[in-house]
Amino acid sequence: MGKLPYEKIKREIFIRKEATTDENYGCVPEKRDTKEIINYGIVNVNKPSGPTSHQIADYVKKILGIKKAGHSGTLDPKVTGVLPIALGKATRITEILLKTGKEYVCLAHFHTSVEKDKIIESSKKLVGEIEQLPPRRCAVKRVKRKRTIYYLEILEIEGKDVLFRIGCQAGTYIRKFVHDWAGIFGTRAHMVQLIRTRVGQFTDKDWVTLHELKDAYELWKTEGNEKEIRRVILPVEKAVEHLPKVWVFDNAVDSLCHGASLSVPGVSKLNNIYEGEVVAIMSLKNELICLAKCLMNTEKILSSNKGLAFKVFKVFMKRGTYPKWKKEST
Repeated sequence: MGKLPYEKIKREIFIRKEATTDENYGCVPEKRDTKEIINYGIVNVNKPSGPTSHQIADYVKKILGIKKAGHSGTLDPKVTGVLPIALGKATRITEILLKTGKEYVCLAHFHTSVEKDKIIESSKKLVGEIEQLPPRRCAVKRVKRKRTIYYLEILEIEGKDVLFRIGCQAGTYIRKFVHDWAGIFGTRAHMVQLIRTRVGQFTDKDWVTLHELKDAYELWKTEGNEKEIRRVILPVEKAVEHLPKVWVFDNAVDSLCHGASLSVPGVSKLNNIYEGEVVAIMSLKNELICLAKCLMNTEKILSSNKGLAFKVFKVFMKRGTYPKWKKEST
């Protein structure tokens, strides 16, 4: 099976300075109260055919009795599959998921017969950078734009029908891809069925239906049984698994919650990171604090004792979760 770009990067952890965390502050994500998870989590919904992505987010809000929910990338009403829905205070995390790679399984019907060998051979040439003109009915400007196909796997060919799996850059139109593919052979084709099987680290292996979500919620509300609701709703940290990470000392957390940038002395450990990358800044309990842009690479951070290393642009942790750091008098 093919890999999305982030899976091809081996992320190691480099320790700048060992540290421990005070158990009196913060909380390991998996140990959060169920009520908090419902208002600060993410559910990997298996979207059914029919409703829009916006309607699915609305259904989730009503099922859980929360005020806000947001989806991570629109699926056409007839398209089914992976649709991560961020809940309550976690809704802003969807912006990160919008940019992650996607995977689909598609059934295409060619209007004239094409030899199997030619279809297979052409599929190999379509991996890499392609140009697409968005469909007429879409939300973006109709100008040619480049998109990357990460992998393309033919699953089955029967007559004029081709079943394939495709991993692609966000914003790739699969319906248009099918149309352009057929054009190579001087024929036409249309998309019969499309299932999204992956959005970054969210896959068809752990998706849940709206019915499962409702049953889990009712079981918790009526019987106090938390097992299913905690299975179907994941901590918000799941949404940043694909990002490189930086772990900070407890005394650096509160200033980050106020939007301050992170300097080298606040870093305890980090992944191999390159200048310009977006990173998830975490507490030593693996809580998501904020997202930031890297201003120094790992090597420079490890060899420095000062300097601005990360510029924060989106904060998730509530202020006051960790105490303010007071400089000791001398």
